[in-house]
Parts: sequence; C-alpha cells; structure tokens
Amino acid sequence: MILIDRFLSDEQDPKAVEKVLGKLNDMLTTSEELIYLAVQKKPAVNLLPDCIAVSNKRIFYCEPGNFGITMNFKDISWKSIKEVSFKEELFGSKFICVPLHGENIITEYIPKVQARKLYQAAYEQLESFKEQARIKDLEERRPSASPVTVNAVSPETAPIEEPQAFMPPPAPVFTPAPEVHVEEPEDETTLKLRKLKTLYDKHLITQDEYEAKKADILDAL
Repeated sequence: MILIDRFLSDEQDPKAVEKVLGKLNDMLTTSEELIYLAVQKKPAVNLLPDCIAVSNKRIFYCEPGNFGITMNFKDISWKSIKEVSFKEELFGSKFICVPLHGENIITEYIPKVQARKLYQAAYEQLESFKEQARIKDLEERRPSASPVTVNAVSPETAPIEEPQAFMPPPAPVFTPAPEVHVEEPEDETTLKLRKLKTLYDKHLITQDEYEAKKADILDAL
C-alpha cells in the first residue's frame, strides 16, 4: 500500500493524490516504486486536475474523465524517452517529455516547486537508465576470447634446421614494474552530490533547495 503523506510535501491536492494513488497502486509492477507525484493547478477552476507520477521505471500521466468519475492513464517507459525539461511561466510551469518517437508530451499549470522536483526526479531516473543501458551495451560489445588454432606439420614437409653455434643467453635486465593507479569508482553519495551540483549550476533549483538536499544526502551517510 502506498502512503499518501509523502506525496503531499509540496501542497499537492490531497483529494487528487489519494484518487490517483488508489489507481496506481494496482498498476505498479514488481520492484517498481513511485518517486514523486505532481498535481496540476489551473489558475481559474481546478476541479479536475491532471497528475504526473514518476516511478523508477516510467512516467504516468493521469487525466480525469467523465467529469471525474473515471481516470485515464497513459505511461511511457524510460527506454522510450529522449529527454525531459520544464519551463516556468506566469501561472505555474510546463513539464515537457520528449519521446524518441512521436510528439512532445506537454502538461501545463504545474506549480513551480512541484515542476522543479518533478524534473529532478525524472532527470535522475532517465540518466540512471541511460547509464545502465550504456554499461549493458559495452558488455555485449566486449569480444570473447578466440581459440588458438595450431597447424600440424608432417615430418616430410617440416624444414630441416641447421645446427647453430651455442650462444650464452644475455644477462637479465631488471626493469621496475610501472606503478598502477587504480581509480576507485565514485560511490552513490558522490554521484548524487555531483548531479545535485549540476542542477544548481544550471539554475534549475535554488540555493536553499541545493543546501537542503545536500544536507539530506550527507545526513544519510
């Protein structure tokens, strides 16, 4: 069962969140987890807002239908997404998903704080998927060791070697082994801090959000 409180941290509409989570709970696959949920807030009437949910496997678009009686869901997996972005406007922000094929998916009137956190969650999951796909591709491209074929030579065709004068072997020359520097892979905390700094440098989050998120990451050590 999904706990609703963790998805109300940025003033999301509780009724909309509760309704969406009730449906999504039955749609999640094994090992799939919801990370963030944003709720549309239209400037005039906001009775039937759209919602966008990010999981570790895909993005869900949730749109009320039949005057709120039903809910329409469509999802797009990370392997089908090229990039994500958002654009702040006078009334909220636009969240933009660019698929590998087809038209861009644009959702308007997402509150600015929610749009930033929605983008951050989607960006991190998309980059994580791309990195896993890159590693898998490298492993598949790695050539396998080829067996060595030895051609047999019959005694009749084998060349006759002339005896050679004995020559003492040269004295061994000592060559010190070169120092090997092994770069340790960055741990998960360093990767999170690097991504967080990238978001801050691109002015996608404020300094307060950067410091708060940085403190959360360091506290988790």
